[in-house]
Amino acid sequence: MRLAGLAVATWLAALAGLHLTAGASVLLAAVAAGAAGVAALHLLGVLGRPCGPARRYGWIAVAVLLGVVCGAAATAARLSVRDAGPVRALVEERAVVTAELVVRDDPRPVRGGTGRPATVLVAAELTRFTGPDGRRVAAPARVLVLASDPGWRGLLPGQRLTAEGRLTAPRGGDLTAAVLSAAGPPSPQGVAPSPQRAAGSLRAGLQRACSPLPDEQGGLLPGLVVGDTSRLPPAVEQDFLATGMTHLNAVSGSNVAIVVGAVLLLARWARAGPWLAVGLCGLALVGFVILVRPSPSVVRAATMGAIGLVGLAAGRPRAALPALSAGVTVLVLSDPELAGDAGFALSVLATGGLLLLAPRWRDGLRNRGVPAGFAEALAVPAAAQLACAPVVAGISGTVSLVAVPANLLAVPAIAPATVLGVLAAAVSPWWSAGAEFIAWLASWPAWWLVMVARHGARLPAGTLPWPGGVTGALLLAGLTVALLVAARHPVVRRLVAVVVVAVLVGTLPVRLAAPGWPPAGWVVAACAVGQGDTVVLPVAAGRAVVVDAGPDPAAADGCLRRLGVREVALLVVSHFHVDHIGGVAGVFRGRRVGAVLTPRWSEPAAGREQVHSEAAAHSVRVVAGEAGWRYREGGVEFTIIGPPQPLRGTRSDPNNNSLILLATVAGVRILLAGDAETEEQRALLDSTPRGGLRAEVLKVAHHGSAYQDPAFLDAVRPLVALVPVGAGNAYGHPNPAVLERLSRGGARVLRTDTQGDAAAVLLGRAGLAVATRGTGPGRQP
Repeated sequence: MRLAGLAVATWLAALAGLHLTAGASVLLAAVAAGAAGVAALHLLGVLGRPCGPARRYGWIAVAVLLGVVCGAAATAARLSVRDAGPVRALVEERAVVTAELVVRDDPRPVRGGTGRPATVLVAAELTRFTGPDGRRVAAPARVLVLASDPGWRGLLPGQRLTAEGRLTAPRGGDLTAAVLSAAGPPSPQGVAPSPQRAAGSLRAGLQRACSPLPDEQGGLLPGLVVGDTSRLPPAVEQDFLATGMTHLNAVSGSNVAIVVGAVLLLARWARAGPWLAVGLCGLALVGFVILVRPSPSVVRAATMGAIGLVGLAAGRPRAALPALSAGVTVLVLSDPELAGDAGFALSVLATGGLLLLAPRWRDGLRNRGVPAGFAEALAVPAAAQLACAPVVAGISGTVSLVAVPANLLAVPAIAPATVLGVLAAAVSPWWSAGAEFIAWLASWPAWWLVMVARHGARLPAGTLPWPGGVTGALLLAGLTVALLVAARHPVVRRLVAVVVVAVLVGTLPVRLAAPGWPPAGWVVAACAVGQGDTVVLPVAAGRAVVVDAGPDPAAADGCLRRLGVREVALLVVSHFHVDHIGGVAGVFRGRRVGAVLTPRWSEPAAGREQVHSEAAAHSVRVVAGEAGWRYREGGVEFTIIGPPQPLRGTRSDPNNNSLILLATVAGVRILLAGDAETEEQRALLDSTPRGGLRAEVLKVAHHGSAYQDPAFLDAVRPLVALVPVGAGNAYGHPNPAVLERLSRGGARVLRTDTQGDAAAVLLGRAGLAVATRGTGPGRQP
């Protein structure tokens, strides 16, 4: 208990210190040191002699106070380096510098965007820099590099380089001293260390071996094996988060145990002695850590593995909880930034759940007649999920009800996928065909994991809304602890079981029979997909026309799931900016798409290529439309009315060549304006007869930006104005003056950033109404 108290206090003090200044952390350490000294003197009898129980718990309190001292002091030392004068002054000036860097981790792509070149994030250590005045200054500090040049993508950890860029302020909450926006490619200074080059070769080999596989298995397998999620489809990532399986996307203690356990089994099969077996396991452990990179969860798992190997060699039983506590303390003191890492928290909490809860639950189930193997299979995922639930709830804003069964179903596939994936990576530099065959074998257990996550995420009432952030995590943690303490009494256990069954029996049939969304009689819906557009027109039950796919596949897929769209009659792409096509894979996911309609304007080329590639992968026809193109099916008909002619030399040619659709659904006229700005709006006004733009519903152009022609808005005169826009976007969307003009004209304005999914509904003789789903998960209209 003293070690556990020391570890938890060190962790929390370091976490608090990351959000404080160095001076505040020093003050916290000093206060805790004084309190620890007073308590220790009291316990030693200098200030009185406490009784037995008070003495025992008193030393635990001293250990907690010492943990606060250690955590706060270590964090203060790192903060003083982070906030050093030279770097801080240049950050405030947003100065352009030439920096000498050491890469700390693999470059990570940034998803989303608005048509700009793909950006990567590179964590690096700044060694020295040359300021605007030409002076070279040594400044050891952590920086985060934002770069779009392709030269940054192939860098390896440990590699030294120089780069020029502008320094800006970081977001805070970690040890990053500055963000360097790189203006061009890096200039490597030598090569990366040989172990990292070898690891890079193996990781690249695994990616090559997985490239012939389907996107879902091919993207998941490197994540399972080495923590490389660069190719993982966002929709799969979202499913894993919804089902509580997100820990599988990062390398953790289970991966280390699988790899080391496989080596140990081989050593025992070969009748190797204890020390030889430990040596082989140690080599496998070191090699695996280098291969997957020393991420927080991997470092924690490797530390625990090393302690276990020492215990194995010494022939003594492993004291797992003290080892975990000591490992957490040492790791947080060596790098206080780990205290704020969600992956590190999930890894430690999962291990703690396995150590503290799983054995008791397993034994309790066995005492009640449950077979040993089944009791172990139930207790392990349940304990790990319960321990991790507060952090997952804080991250996702939901509580998963399917996490335990999903993780239970996933157990048989994890070990074969991991072992085969490591084997594919190991042989890839010398035998590419063999690596591809092994990766193909590994894709089958990976396929099973994808299916479990997909179907678990689609279950009705599979997730419940919960407050997000620190508040939600602490609330669920408090409820969990209270429930565990109270459940030790048989009466409380029976009461909890009755309440849970009553809630499920009372709510699940309602959710199955009347999910509440979409509302009856809906004619158009704009989904909350972030800073982007996804608009849906219902053709028939389960079938719809989808206009644009938003910036994220998971968001687009979730939008169509909520609306019950199982088949897309036509996918319309208004233009090729990423905030309208980035989620196109989510539209195709698990659905048949009849055809894809695109504009003739082909810029940006990267967006056009993404749409055409996705359509080709599913053998779907792509049609280029222009003014006058008509479509009719079921309850939907529309005509392309803009652009009346190609527009060049405008503020944004892709925006001003957006397809503008005038649709009719159940007699309701709907104008979908894409991202048309003033130039296209004026051209449309000039080419359309008076009254030709009148519509009851307007999808406001370009997220309600300021680039709206007042005469265009007056010509439409909508009753309902839908504004798809992302919360807290950096573009100032939507423009208040535009919203005010629409409201003055009699329109009911619905914004997806504040009201969530929004729909226009036809209520028969009552006319047009609106419904919103709310911004929180699971909110109903």
